[in-house]
Amino acid sequence: MIKRIMFSELKSHLSKKEMSFIVGPRQAGKTTLMLMLKEYLEKDGRKTLFFNLDIESDKEYFISQAKLLKKIELELGKKQGFVFIDEIQRKADAGIFLKGIYDMNTPYKFIVSGSGSVELKEKIHESLVGRKRLFELSTLSFEEFVNFRTEYKYEGKLSDFFSVEKDKTYLLLEEYLNFGGYPRVVLENELSEKLKIINEIYQGYIERDISYLLKVQKTDAFSNLVKIISAQVGKLTNYAELSSTLGIAYKTLKEYLWYMEKTFIIHMVTPYFSNARKEITKSPVFYFYDLGLRNFALGSFGTLQNKSFVFQNFVFNILRERTNMTSSKICFWRSKDKAEVDFVVDKGRILIPIEVKYQKLKNLKIARSLRSFINRYKPKKSLVVNLMLDETILIDSCEIHFIPFYKLTEKQILENE
Repeated sequence: MIKRIMFSELKSHLSKKEMSFIVGPRQAGKTTLMLMLKEYLEKDGRKTLFFNLDIESDKEYFISQAKLLKKIELELGKKQGFVFIDEIQRKADAGIFLKGIYDMNTPYKFIVSGSGSVELKEKIHESLVGRKRLFELSTLSFEEFVNFRTEYKYEGKLSDFFSVEKDKTYLLLEEYLNFGGYPRVVLENELSEKLKIINEIYQGYIERDISYLLKVQKTDAFSNLVKIISAQVGKLTNYAELSSTLGIAYKTLKEYLWYMEKTFIIHMVTPYFSNARKEITKSPVFYFYDLGLRNFALGSFGTLQNKSFVFQNFVFNILRERTNMTSSKICFWRSKDKAEVDFVVDKGRILIPIEVKYQKLKNLKIARSLRSFINRYKPKKSLVVNLMLDETILIDSCEIHFIPFYKLTEKQILENE
């Protein structure tokens, strides 16, 4: 069993009246996490009931709110109980359905999950404003992956493990960059089996989710778009060029990219600018939720060669984890004179520029682009994320921290001292 960091957060929320709403990519481990919560509650003597809307016999209870509540009351009685509903996106008008049940003020606590779908990301959330807390479960983070791979011997003290066992840390990074964090992929040891599993996940996404959402059976253009985006993570996206290459309308392209975001496949990152006339066009860059899925789409799953942009994607995912549920925004910076900074963490009045180097740096060398950003925006702190160098220098009142990638997981690293 792979431990998930979110488990403790969900346990803490069980006492709240709000619905606990777990969302995330297909096969990220939502059902497993819910079953772990169910087991925890039952060991504590609490009553539970589990519905899965992928199971036909469970669907009949969702014909009406009254029928569902009768079933719950039959199984749990009229006192407190915990109701789990998995794959809620299979229910039409699920947001309105759940809102009605919540507003009946029943004694039951609802824990609900669903894979990525537009219905889930848009309509359900709108209907349940003030009635739910959202928990976004992605595939395994690097921290969760390393804890599992080291059999939880260093749980709670991974920073010590990283600093002492640098060779092992680097090997674990290489494995993670190649295969990503889908739980079933991580649990499998054989490369051939890992390939079968990631292929099943990918085809399930294209053939099941996307065919359903787009209301079409032929998804060739969409599949080709996934492959093209996987080949240009971290690079500026030219919409006109993409639509021409794929032979689809500009509007259709934007719609497809929107679907990829809403179904937890990619993140769009927009440029930071304070003066639109001086900064480059608003072309975004994209990063993948899971590196393994990205590599599979590109045909390099398990055989990754050029790791620079994948490492950049890896760093982005850690930054996203660190800034999730905060007001901070992750951007990138490009100027018309071709200066560029990989990431800018925008905290309102505080900016933290971040350069990513997939290198074992030995010298405290500052890139021209980072100097340009520091000169223009006067940040107090900057990061250069690399494979091994851990030093700090001061330039124009800006502390520039050269840090090994694993230090990004430390809580204080994105704070301004």
